[in-house]
Amino acid sequence: MQTSFTAAQLSDPHVAESEKILRKCVHCGFCTATCPTYVTLGNELDSPRGRIYLIKDMLENGRPADEEIVTHIDRCLSCLACMTTCPSGVNYMHLVDHARAHIEKTYRRPLLQRVTRAALAMVLPYPGRFRAALGLARLGRPFAGLFDRVAALQPVGAMLKLAPSAVPAKSAFSSPAVHPPKAEKRGRVAILTGCAQSVLDPGINEATIGLLSRLGIEVVVPEGEGCCGALVHHMGREEAALASARRNVDAWTREIERNGLDAVIITASGCGTTIKDYGFMLRLDPAYADKAARVSALAKDITEYLAAIDLPTPVAQPGLTVAYHSACSMQHGQKITRQPKELLQKAGFTVKEPREGHLCCGSAGTYNIMQPEISARLRDRKVRNIAATGADLVATGNIGCITQIADRAGMPIVHTVLLLDWAYGGPKPEAIGRERTASSP
Repeated sequence: MQTSFTAAQLSDPHVAESEKILRKCVHCGFCTATCPTYVTLGNELDSPRGRIYLIKDMLENGRPADEEIVTHIDRCLSCLACMTTCPSGVNYMHLVDHARAHIEKTYRRPLLQRVTRAALAMVLPYPGRFRAALGLARLGRPFAGLFDRVAALQPVGAMLKLAPSAVPAKSAFSSPAVHPPKAEKRGRVAILTGCAQSVLDPGINEATIGLLSRLGIEVVVPEGEGCCGALVHHMGREEAALASARRNVDAWTREIERNGLDAVIITASGCGTTIKDYGFMLRLDPAYADKAARVSALAKDITEYLAAIDLPTPVAQPGLTVAYHSACSMQHGQKITRQPKELLQKAGFTVKEPREGHLCCGSAGTYNIMQPEISARLRDRKVRNIAATGADLVATGNIGCITQIADRAGMPIVHTVLLLDWAYGGPKPEAIGRERTASSP
């Protein structure tokens, strides 16, 4: 794509990076076929190619964002299916991230949007606040339908509907600690506690630590780590995102320098995509560039890590058929497609892949809150494809997908690591037991 940025504009490293990305686009349109919003809405401006034109025009002319640009950029899920499809290597992720930061600086949103987005940024990344908010949301859930009647209040209704009926107790595994191996030591890793997942389903990290410990891996939960920054990063709140990145880089660097780390284990694939990008995000910070690149190189999804080590013979033989839902941040963001399925098969599960597996389920961080109508259409499409597999349960590697699909799936949906933990000597996932008890005669 031909561009016409001035030398003064290109002196801004963010603009210069976006210009390089824009020049790689050849207008081929392959991205439109795999873009969930284009497939759903049929509007060229709701495709990656259409958004690229809008971003180019905005940046080249050095003008503030307007309502049209914001509307179509906001509808982007950042699922990154376009990057998997693109034959030219267009890094749409970095381009749209720059656009969102530009929007945040130059566009004043309507009041209710500002309030909603500020509330999400102030609550979701902080487990204590999030836990308290979920307690209040349970009280308001019966009134969720009332908010659907006013377009500007629909995100509030969506939040209430997504809130679980019960919140698990805080896990001791979320606190800083070193969990020693229960077999001959053969590695040492740190694990991301994170934010929302530690509240919604702390059992995911508990299962991960239990499984790794039995495999001879020392697991450390470092002091000082927290939210990866993905949520505010995708809102265009770049300074807040970089602050989260720096805090985590500091926490993991201390562990690297203290006793060494083989990997930083991540059990939420949405977080994994962002942490693997810390090196790029902090490339202009001389105090953090090298440290961030080192952390990004160590970041591994739990399935990515397990696939690289020798596993014993499974202890349990579940004999269940699993529909594997590959989260967008897993397959498109991190290009991890083979390992989770192969691990499940080796553990004794029969694995089926739903049709249209490349399409997003509509979760996408806070997308199911801020764009509830599009999100619901994508969710229902995903659920239909999962149901068609005839599987006994669903496995996935991202808490957002679990939250999005759970109420509509018609079958248990659990994190992949819970199934692997069960197969290799851990407890049977509670969700499977509850489902079978409820459906038994």
